[in-house]
Amino acid sequence: MLTKEQQIEAANRLHQAEIERKQIPALTLDYPDMDMSDAYAIQKTWVDQKLASGRKVIGYKVGLTSRAMQMAVNIDEPDYGVLLDDMLFEDGDRLKASDFLDPRIEVELAFVLNKPLFGENVSITDVYNATDYVIPSLELIAARCMRTDPATGYTRKVYDTISDNAANAGIVLGGRPIKPTEMDLRWAGAMLYLNGKIEETGLAGGVLGHPAKGISWVCKRFAPHGVGLEPGQVILAGSFTRPVPVKAGDTIHADFGPLGGIGLSFE
Repeated sequence: MLTKEQQIEAANRLHQAEIERKQIPALTLDYPDMDMSDAYAIQKTWVDQKLASGRKVIGYKVGLTSRAMQMAVNIDEPDYGVLLDDMLFEDGDRLKASDFLDPRIEVELAFVLNKPLFGENVSITDVYNATDYVIPSLELIAARCMRTDPATGYTRKVYDTISDNAANAGIVLGGRPIKPTEMDLRWAGAMLYLNGKIEETGLAGGVLGHPAKGISWVCKRFAPHGVGLEPGQVILAGSFTRPVPVKAGDTIHADFGPLGGIGLSFE
């Protein structure tokens, strides 16, 4: 394991990368023996710094839950990150692309809870019973760590992504909220348009076979630490399309069919 000082130093590097809008090399280049516990410790250290500055936790994201996403980033296991209040944007917002490092858009379903969820054996039924509603969402991701080192070709590891708070940058909720039993959520789908042209399509069943399993997964990861999900929190179940890069001048629209649509534009 890394020392506490090394974890703090790594968190500070990520924090500065975000502030200065300049990507840093993957942390595993300097810490090749980093493990999963180190990565989540770095993430927690960084998130704690943000909370100390006045930010608030509004939920969590579960990432890399679909084969499409795992293949896109060459990582073969899920991860999670913390959603903070300054990451929440409105449907139709116009954002500055330069505010984000290597920005990309993912298509997801968000579960908004009205009951707590805790434990290593949380089932799909448990998730349904604790969910107030499910709503279409977009996630804006931004990598503070370089995906591929330009000098060496080194590809970041899952530990780099986790340390980077799972590349969280923003979320947008929109369209039509539904009760989780209103439809078979595996067949909730979306077409993602970039500047009026379809870039990606997908079904929510691509997330571990059922999007509620993404919520179960994060509960299982939290349980050994005595942590659970709380009422009012927003939980992103995981993207069921590959991430689509965006830049200044781009317009994004996700059509969820009967669940409505969501849009963003960048300047």
